[in-house]
This record gives sequence, C-alpha cells and structure tokens, in this order.
Amino acid sequence: MRRVRIVTVGPYGNNVYILSGDQDGDAILIDAADEPDRIVELLAGLRLRAVITTHGHADHWQALARVRAAHPDSASRIHPADREMLPAPGPDPLADGERIAVGPWALRVLHTPGHTPGSVCLVAPGHLFSGDTLFPGGPGATRPPLGDFAAIIASIRDRLFCLPDDTVVHPGHGPATTIGSERPQLEEWVARGW
Repeated sequence: MRRVRIVTVGPYGNNVYILSGDQDGDAILIDAADEPDRIVELLAGLRLRAVITTHGHADHWQALARVRAAHPDSASRIHPADREMLPAPGPDPLADGERIAVGPWALRVLHTPGHTPGSVCLVAPGHLFSGDTLFPGGPGATRPPLGDFAAIIASIRDRLFCLPDDTVVHPGHGPATTIGSERPQLEEWVARGW
C-alpha cells in the first residue's frame, strides 16, 4: 500500500512529501525544504532511500544537509541543469524519463523547465508531485533570469496535461488540486501571460 505524508514547513509554506509503504519501511522524501529536525522526526522508523529536490531554489533544499546527515545511506537527486544551485557536495543527477522505485512507489521523472531550467515533476499512478511547476490556478513564477514563461506553459501543456483528469497534483506550496481542474484554465493563463 502506498502512503503519502505531507508536512508544510518554513516561512514560505513549502510542502514536504514523504512517500512510503506500510510493509517495508523504505521511503522517498520530496523537497527537504526547511525545519530539518521536524522532517527527521517524521522519518523515524523509515529507511530513507532518496531525497529528490524538484528544483534548485533554496526554499526547497534548506534542510537537505541535516536530513542526509541523519540518513547517510540516502541518495540526493536533482536535475543537472539546477545542480549548481545546491551547495557542495552536489547531488546525483536525475534524468528525464528515469524511473525511481522505492517500496511500493514507482515514480517517473518528468523534466519540466520553466520555473527553473532544471525543474522536474514526479509522476506515479494517480499522483503528480509538481514542485513549483503547477499550482491550483496556474503555473509557477517565471522571473528572469532562470524562469521562462513559454517553457513552463509548454511543460504543463505537453508533459502534465496528458495525465488523467483524476491525477492529484501535489504542489510545492499550498493545497492539492487535480489535472482535470487545472487543464481548462490553460488558455486563460496564456492570455494573461503569467
């Protein structure tokens, strides 16, 4: 059985996701954003196999070093286009289309540039962990020099909106939504240019 545990941390209200199963205790952590002691406490009793950072903005990895110190056997992963945004030692690169299996979870990596050049989303049946690519009501910010509005719209349209309507979107900040709720708004977002 797959389990998603969500905790909101830090001054920006970042969502941290802990994916695990009920039987083997293996887990994946998505975005070690802040409040490392709290995250480490939530991981008690689990075998953390990987920490995946959805993009290189600092509010998504401030707790990474301390979480990894508590779980030294875990891998740290980020897309290579954002790798330089994290402090040394750098994490291992994520590749578009790569599959990451831990416990009952089989995630597929989708490279979704636009918020940053190396932004990624992670998809599993019924779930999309969208980082700062897609939120309820629109795409993530695309401020220069790293953001690119045309790229984020293409990422959402071509990579995310092909998923089933009932796919739950778990964003990097704020509440969940579904692909079916967001898809009809695409043309409005394009017209507004944000």
